[in-house]
Amino acid sequence: MREYNNHMSYSSTAREGDLVQLVGLTHKHFIFHLNSGGDFQSHRGVLKHDDLIGKPYGSQVYSHMGAPFFLLQPSIADILNDLPRATQILYPKDIGYILVMMGIAPGQRVMEAGTGSGSMTIALATTVGADGRVISYEQKPDTQNLARKNLERVGLASRVAFKLRDIQEGFDETDADAFFLDVQFPYEYIEQIRAALKPGGFFGTLIPTFNQVEKTLIALKKNHFAFVEVCEVMLRHYKSDPARIRPVDRMVAHTGYLIFARRIEPNTDPRGRELENEVGIED
Repeated sequence: MREYNNHMSYSSTAREGDLVQLVGLTHKHFIFHLNSGGDFQSHRGVLKHDDLIGKPYGSQVYSHMGAPFFLLQPSIADILNDLPRATQILYPKDIGYILVMMGIAPGQRVMEAGTGSGSMTIALATTVGADGRVISYEQKPDTQNLARKNLERVGLASRVAFKLRDIQEGFDETDADAFFLDVQFPYEYIEQIRAALKPGGFFGTLIPTFNQVEKTLIALKKNHFAFVEVCEVMLRHYKSDPARIRPVDRMVAHTGYLIFARRIEPNTDPRGRELENEVGIED
């Protein structure tokens, strides 16, 4: 499948191959690639791609029926919310915090297990940049194929190595900068993840239930991870009308428990015992 212009290669005007977003009345939005000679069709009318190419982003455009739209470049959050999905995707509120807490940066080699529909994969591939690499493990062929198509759709598939495997068997890679785990029983794979991470590397996972948090914390301690943090991210939106600022009626509250940790190296020197106790290492 053809890869299009990277959606993060921003310009001030729409170009051939760009991933664009049209936002119409009632905030109805559509995301698609611009192709010369193409048409965008909806119940609000038709717009010619050739009429959009060269238009400044942020300007209004109109269908043949006169329906107005804003022409924009979609954010990562817009893209993730628009993904075809076979599984529940991570929310942008969690993804942003994960990327920062795990120190994901351009040029890194980052791993994940549990590709799902590819939402976290897209965020990781965007952040590591053209010189980075994402290695993504998934057990279900159909799920992996959907994720691959989603990455191809946004022009990021070349940054990702997709692998089909039961991760109980371990991983091909070592010395990864970071590893994000999104599987049903994360505590069963901590030993394998330690072997794939570089010393000091970052680990992160999202877990839906409290009893799984407890089991994962025990597994992390047993496998020499430290600097362990457990949290959840709440997000509350407010109405943006200056005359009536107040919280909106619905809130995206609990979506899962986030756990972060770092791989550290075992030490037998008694001088370090107090420090090890402080960061949560146990014999």
